[in-house]
Amino acid sequence: MSEERQLPIAMTPAALVRTEAAALEALARRLEGPMQPAFEKAVDLIVRCGESHGRVVVTGMGKSGIIAQKIAATLSSTGSPALFLHPAEAVHGDLGVLMPGDVVVALSASGETEEILRLLATLKRKGDALVSFCCRLDSTLAMASDVALDCSVEREACGMNLAPTASTTAMLALGDALAVAVSLRKGFRAEDFAELHPGGKLGKRLALVRDLMHAGKDVPVVAPETSMADVIHEMSSKRLGITTVQQDGRLRGVISDGDLRRLLEREGGAALSRSASEAMNPSPWTIVGGELAAKALALLEERKITSLIVVDEQQRVEGVLHLHDLWGVEMI
Repeated sequence: MSEERQLPIAMTPAALVRTEAAALEALARRLEGPMQPAFEKAVDLIVRCGESHGRVVVTGMGKSGIIAQKIAATLSSTGSPALFLHPAEAVHGDLGVLMPGDVVVALSASGETEEILRLLATLKRKGDALVSFCCRLDSTLAMASDVALDCSVEREACGMNLAPTASTTAMLALGDALAVAVSLRKGFRAEDFAELHPGGKLGKRLALVRDLMHAGKDVPVVAPETSMADVIHEMSSKRLGITTVQQDGRLRGVISDGDLRRLLEREGGAALSRSASEAMNPSPWTIVGGELAAKALALLEERKITSLIVVDEQQRVEGVLHLHDLWGVEMI
């Protein structure tokens, strides 16, 4: 008699997604309950690793290896230097990247992945700590780890309960949770994120004021005693529609095209006899260079103005940010 074969369960796409969602719900409950101390210990290990200038070395084989690469990328982009180590290549020389002070995060659903187990002795000897993501906490890898995080699932989201689906989704979510928890513990800010993402639309949205402002010789500047004829010449030559009024490098005020028009409407030709200090707005809107350009845009729109003066804490002028500068990075 031929051996009976277990037929695969027919799963609709929606049922597959619900199976993965159920795995994530179960993971969330563990993170709020029995796994919370282990997760916090993993966060502590990675934070201390960063304080000692170590890195996070993430490893995994097959589908787990693909998830490991994504986790390494997420850690790096949120302020925790990380790299992916392929376990098969590691035994052929790539283990040289592992340095004292590094924390290793190893992903293996079974906890018995041969390529990773071959590395265990070296990982324990060279790295400061070993964190594992496993579906079985009684596995060889989990029991050898300093911290073992449980990413077990009731079943995989494929009809045969074989293809890594729900388990890799749980690993991915657990890696995201770990990376974000570490970044929050470190006080990672949007400004830090911007520095690590200079390209693409994300980088544009997170650009800093100092990256976009006009600086140096491009900043229009006159002294308080400058005549109106010279004020107009400076404004025309720098083409920003304003000029700063400075004394010893510190901001005293601003004269805009609008200020000039209103002065001429009030005084006619007599306006040309005025000095810059008599025509300026002594309380212009300012911003610091370290602010996000998005905040500058919100301020420009709220106040219905076209320029902001960039100053430091001592009111020294560092630059001018014009509305047109934000158009160039597709923020408008």
